[in-house]
Amino acid sequence: MKQIFLTAIALNISVAVFSQQTNQFKLIDNYVKEAIKANQIPGLAVGVIKDGKIIFEQYYGVENLEDLKKVSPSSMFRIYSTSKLMTNVGIFQLIEQGKLSLEDDISKYVDNLPKDWQNVKLKNLLTHSSGIPNFIEFSDILPEYSSFKTIERLSKEKMDFTTGNQYRYNQTNYMLLAMIIEKITGQYFENFILKNQFPDVKNQVVFSSNALEKIPNRIIKYNYNSETKEYQKSTDIEGKKAYPGNGLAITLPAFLKWSSHLIKNDFLNQKTKDIMWQSFDYGNKKDVFGYGWEISKANNIPSYGFSGGNVSAYRIFPQNNMAIVLMSNGYNFFPAQYQIVNHIAAIIDRNLTDEYSLAEESVIFEFSKKDNPNAEKNYYNIKEKNPKWNFEDTLNNTGYILLRTSRINEALKVFVLNAKENPQSANAFDSLGEAYLSIKNYPLAIESYKKSLVLNPENTNASNMINKIQDLMKKK
Repeated sequence: MKQIFLTAIALNISVAVFSQQTNQFKLIDNYVKEAIKANQIPGLAVGVIKDGKIIFEQYYGVENLEDLKKVSPSSMFRIYSTSKLMTNVGIFQLIEQGKLSLEDDISKYVDNLPKDWQNVKLKNLLTHSSGIPNFIEFSDILPEYSSFKTIERLSKEKMDFTTGNQYRYNQTNYMLLAMIIEKITGQYFENFILKNQFPDVKNQVVFSSNALEKIPNRIIKYNYNSETKEYQKSTDIEGKKAYPGNGLAITLPAFLKWSSHLIKNDFLNQKTKDIMWQSFDYGNKKDVFGYGWEISKANNIPSYGFSGGNVSAYRIFPQNNMAIVLMSNGYNFFPAQYQIVNHIAAIIDRNLTDEYSLAEESVIFEFSKKDNPNAEKNYYNIKEKNPKWNFEDTLNNTGYILLRTSRINEALKVFVLNAKENPQSANAFDSLGEAYLSIKNYPLAIESYKKSLVLNPENTNASNMINKIQDLMKKK
């Protein structure tokens, strides 16, 4: 009788767990479909690992807009800067093996470095605190340039800041990390990563930073052209030196398998991961970033990850034994990769609910709807319930997105709302001035820029724009 009773309890628990998982699946699926619709995302893949199991793996939309081939488990998405996570893990694998140290000067492994680079350490590359110039900022550094030729060109430039003082995102850092990996291992960077992080995955991972290269099953990113109101395929070509920073294309099953290995300490032991995820001590005492990983918190619960090209994101929640993978091929309004990941995390675990983040998403979502009369009403409803919340940056960014997508009248309404809500913000009035200028309402543009200048007398943009508009008015 006792055995029957215990079996019944176990059965009831299993049914309850299954019911909860089914409900979560539906909630995530419905939410993702709404997010896709709001941002007109052509194709997307999402996966979630919880407690060692894949609890969600779904594919939406199409790989391309030409033949409308559906996204599937064989679709390889370009993940752009999310590729850096694999580079980070590769570096820490070598650290764990005793072949590298975070305190090593990079000059120990890379020859002929400029004098100012000599004291840059491995830790400075990982934390973007090197101060080394970023090669993507120089148009004369061509895609076909080798890493050594790129260094030779950059040696003519001054350091951006004192090493270790601050965070500044930089692709040169990752080019150098790849050079160090190749020096130590005697292998091509991409071969080392594939061998040590994707040994059980075939034909589902490829390195290329050339959008024009024909690769079976690889999806090319779409960029939305606000003038033609159409998507256009990306044509970016950055060369082999960009592989460690943005070169990976990967299927969702392969990414989930990579994540599973990371969670189970197959790549790195827990002590090493803890080091990798700790915050670097920047000289300015303001910036927060780990050793190659963004650090986020929801209700003081930490998570770690990165995103790429505004179309991919990975986040791992160690305390919740969970990880989320998102990959897409474009968007026409707002880069929503973080919002989608945060929202999914909150669906799965209520402890990860960030009420402000969800509210911010709601504000953006409503303004993204064309000529939506409920957008302002939704904003005021949120503010009424949470009067201390400030959405200045959210409204400002939304206004500029509407401006860029040629929804000028809607953009103006958002900028007017932002200035009304933040009457002491010089930036809000500066943006409002730009909105009025876009519709050639010169008097109101000048008035807005003058208000911005009163609030911030050092706003040279406002003073310059006032002079520019006055010259335009004279020519009329």
